[in-house]
Amino acid sequence: MSATECDLLIIGAGPVGLYAAYYAGFRGLRTALVDSLPEVGGQVTALYPEKPIYDIAGFPVVRGRDLVARLREQASRFSPAYLLGAPAAALARDATGRIEVSTRSGALVRCGAVVISGGIGTFTPRPLPAGADWLGRGLSYFVPELDAHAGQDVVIVGGGDSACDWALSLEPLAKSVTLVHRRAAFRAHEHTVAQLMASTVEVITDAEATAVTGGDRVEGVEITSKGRESRTRPAQAVIAALGFTASLGPIRDWGIEITDNRYITVDSTMATSVPGVFAAGDITDYRGKVRLISVGFGEAATAVNNAAVLIRPGEQIFPGHSSDAAPPAALAAA
Repeated sequence: MSATECDLLIIGAGPVGLYAAYYAGFRGLRTALVDSLPEVGGQVTALYPEKPIYDIAGFPVVRGRDLVARLREQASRFSPAYLLGAPAAALARDATGRIEVSTRSGALVRCGAVVISGGIGTFTPRPLPAGADWLGRGLSYFVPELDAHAGQDVVIVGGGDSACDWALSLEPLAKSVTLVHRRAAFRAHEHTVAQLMASTVEVITDAEATAVTGGDRVEGVEITSKGRESRTRPAQAVIAALGFTASLGPIRDWGIEITDNRYITVDSTMATSVPGVFAAGDITDYRGKVRLISVGFGEAATAVNNAAVLIRPGEQIFPGHSSDAAPPAALAAA
């Protein structure tokens, strides 16, 4: 098997992983990124591409999609290799002590150190039982492009942040938006729910989507409320925003210390219990941990700097300030 050779392998190509790729390049390290999803951006791309994000330093507000695009552009200066569409599977070491990580697609990466930035791990959408046969024919679990639903009757099933966010985002574009939630109370942020109730979105609570109807594609959704007869709403699109299940997958078998059955324990250098393996972002756990993208960026820099010293003994942990380095050609020409 031919291997991708690099200094640092980053497992997880979400925002934190992309920033780690940039920072590793700044440190002069060759990087590769592995992700189970077919495109970069992690949860942000898959679940919240149109959601406005307010807690990124320097951006009063930025859409998830735009944040990912800028992070990828930032990392592209150092030409990281992307191995997408298959999760990391096994970890071993060759005769020289270098780490070898294989993916489920059969790819092999040989590196000096690893940074795991897989967010919550591999995540799988919870299915809508009534829509089992309609996936790809009008039913979806995510909204990659809002404009794809322009002029449509859209039924959204769910009561969390993503369901409410998509309902509000689609309201100005869709012909109609109906949100169906099986409880009276929502799991979404209180302010978002207030916006939803003040919008033109039809909100049906204490109800379930019990059937999806149509021919080759979705044409309607049967909605059954507690204590009421079923009714059918027209729909050319059904979005099942029922959350997802997350798993660390094969990483569990790497001998890494794990807490609460889902988080990777790290020390102050972001090192795990396995030599040469670091972690950053939501997947990590330590006393006082705060799970924010902004925190993950700092953890990525810490992990990369400590990995750099491990890969190249004799280097300093602190690399100096980026403003002291030679500027990119585009900036120098400006």
